[in-house]
Amino acid sequence: MPTDIAEVAPPAGLRRVGDGALDWLERHLAWFDPFSPQAGASAHGTSAHGKAKAALELALLRHCWARTADEGDPRFGRVTNLVRTLWRQPEVRRLVTAVPAQATYYGLVHAALDPDGPPDGTVLDRAAVDGLSPYLRLELRYYGDQARARHDIESYAELAERNVLVTLPAVVRERAVPERTAPDGEPPVSIPQAYAVTHSSYYLTDFGRTAPPLSAEQLTGARELVRAVLEHCVRRDWWDLAAELMMAQVCLGERPLDTPWGRDALACLARAQRPDGAIPGRSANTAAPPSAPAGEFFAAAYHTTLVTALMALLVSSAGAR
Repeated sequence: MPTDIAEVAPPAGLRRVGDGALDWLERHLAWFDPFSPQAGASAHGTSAHGKAKAALELALLRHCWARTADEGDPRFGRVTNLVRTLWRQPEVRRLVTAVPAQATYYGLVHAALDPDGPPDGTVLDRAAVDGLSPYLRLELRYYGDQARARHDIESYAELAERNVLVTLPAVVRERAVPERTAPDGEPPVSIPQAYAVTHSSYYLTDFGRTAPPLSAEQLTGARELVRAVLEHCVRRDWWDLAAELMMAQVCLGERPLDTPWGRDALACLARAQRPDGAIPGRSANTAAPPSAPAGEFFAAAYHTTLVTALMALLVSSAGAR
């Protein structure tokens, strides 16, 4: 994979990174099947949750890809066929809901990502929502809506008012220290907060399909927050978050490749990508070495490679609008 910024200049660099990631995922589809020998030999397949998580992530990629996919792309067809086959097996839902405390959430996700459409009659029990944080209520609302479940969770606009995209920018500004004066300084937000920022942007906009329910001032603050975190992640080679934050840019109405920090993030991912298309871990510090056994490498690489593929799909779609 190219390492020179000129070689990964958009949009050719985006296509190269995205196609490489999708090609790797297609070649490793068997590893996403929780009942396959490959999954059983991988660290991600040692628990019901790990097996279910990989399958759910692949289904989410297919769900978003279906909105813009070229019907003639054989990769999309093969991913869809596997997800459809898995979703027709009752044992997959049992794996997904194996942890009682998370059964409601993952049951909704499973229903929402069914390639043939969610089943009728899903109801989100009020008891499953009471006491949850605004972020978790947003998460349940999003997947509940995708699953066409009946619920009485607040509107997206109401949930946005208490979301990290609105509450965190002021906190970050108050304690900000210029990155250039503190190269080893603390990140603008914690890692869990960074993931809450990215995922909130996805849920509030249906992965960029709708405008975020934010005022102009709130939107500016959210974009600045994403920029600050993205710059930090690129400097530290935090590949997974870099890809997720580029997706957040799209959801907040920006075109990442029109921004210097978005272009830097693409170059960062291009440097990380192996010749076979894999991103070998969530960060440079956690990357699996080329000598790692196949199961160990898949467990380290599949998530960030999948997120990178999804990022390329979303960024390309935004550029076409």
